[in-house]
Amino acid sequence: MNELSRLTPPAGGGVKEKKRVGRGQASGTGKTAGRGGKGQKARTGNMNFIGFEGGQMPIQRRVPKRGFTNPFRVEYAIVNVGDLERIDPKEPVTLESLLAAGALKDGRDGLKILGDGELTKVITVRAHKVSAQAREKIEKAGGKIELIEPAPRKTPQQRKAEEKAAAAAAKGAKGPKA
Repeated sequence: MNELSRLTPPAGGGVKEKKRVGRGQASGTGKTAGRGGKGQKARTGNMNFIGFEGGQMPIQRRVPKRGFTNPFRVEYAIVNVGDLERIDPKEPVTLESLLAAGALKDGRDGLKILGDGELTKVITVRAHKVSAQAREKIEKAGGKIELIEPAPRKTPQQRKAEEKAAAAAAKGAKGPKA
């Protein structure tokens, strides 16, 4: 049973208490509170954040920016045919079954099967994409492939319009107040 009297500090040491500065000369951090005497760094509200260069234009703003990150890029979780050899062929191989088996860390936007390795088992694969080499190896082993059509991605404008329409429909469903 957990009781306050039986609590122990976390492994690797306890929780360090915050240093209380400016509590008089006897505390050891009195008078200037560990900031030294005078100067910009001794003042309150000093600009000590990462990248601050004393008012000069910081390097992260001076360097020209290049490139572009596509918000609609589709990233697939990749599995090789050789990895499917270790999976139980009783049920179809899907993204969810691979995640449950621990063969994948995260699902990303879909599943893609690549052709590295050999396959001897007869399996059914449900994936979003399959390479030509992987398709050949799976069908050669007697398995079959079912392609899943990925859900279309919506732009932020489309999502906003749908939310607005849903809000209007919900408001209209309540009816006028009498």
